Amino acid sequence: MKKTITSFIVSLALLFGFVFNSVAQDQAPDTVKVGIYIVSIHNVDFKQKEFTANFWIWLKYKRRDFNFYDNLEVPQAKTVDKSFFTIDSSGEVISMQMKLQCVMKDSWKIDKFPFDRQTLRLSIENSQFDSRSLIFVPDTVGQHYDPRFTLRGWTIDSCIIGTGVKAYETSFGDESLAKPHVEYSAFRVRLSILRDAEGLFWKMFLGMYISFLIAFICFFIHADSMDSRFGLSVGALFAVVGNKCIIDSSLPESTTFTLVDTLHGLTLFCIFIVITGTVYSLSLIKKGKYKQSIRFDMIMAIAMLILYVFLNYFFISLSESA
Repeated sequence: MKKTITSFIVSLALLFGFVFNSVAQDQAPDTVKVGIYIVSIHNVDFKQKEFTANFWIWLKYKRRDFNFYDNLEVPQAKTVDKSFFTIDSSGEVISMQMKLQCVMKDSWKIDKFPFDRQTLRLSIENSQFDSRSLIFVPDTVGQHYDPRFTLRGWTIDSCIIGTGVKAYETSFGDESLAKPHVEYSAFRVRLSILRDAEGLFWKMFLGMYISFLIAFICFFIHADSMDSRFGLSVGALFAVVGNKCIIDSSLPESTTFTLVDTLHGLTLFCIFIVITGTVYSLSLIKKGKYKQSIRFDMIMAIAMLILYVFLNYFFISLSESA
């Protein structure tokens, strides 16, 4: 009889422990309401793929062992500086506010440069508690950036905030985990900016277009000055190559064929056609066909100008509308 009672007590204890453990595991994580107000974005370095952001961030939560001052993490940040910090723990809900300056690393899309649209990304995590214990909830009231701050050369298109879960395929040294996989709640900000391209476009491509026009006028040089025609064409060719090298030096490396590559490639091809046409025109002159040479030059000049203008308009319009 005693053995039966003992077995019953042990079974009841095991059952209670299992139920308690299940309830503990199913317990909902604590929520942290987080908001952001971007004061300024500056030092946008296109070559180094980074920018600097100054912003206020505030967090509201009930769990008192959350330490965001020491455990606030900004992934993809090169540096994080806290210039102001305040916390109010007098009530049931703890309210914390701080101002941060972060140098962020990001990837740029340069396929359509200088008619490009970029997305600046900023995310915040807590390195102390994973998503089983902490979940961010966005504070969507009001604006999220100062509309008066100027981002020189850019227009702010939109600012979207939200939350998600960031998965890491590692245990971070925690041997109690069954598999190397942890998830952390993340507060995310996406700021979409559009480049003011008109002035920059002419500043960067004016030299290329002048080089093309120099090669183009070779069709109107008299046939007796073939040396001048060859000299101008070859000089324009090297000028286009130099212009492209200057532009490439200010852009990040890319394995894709960009608008810059397309326009310079088109210009180089047209100058090559000018040189080829000059060779053919010279062969006609040596055969004594002066009138045919002049007629050929005029036809080539008109055809080349129409083709060059049309293809430039096509590729640029395609980039602007993308």
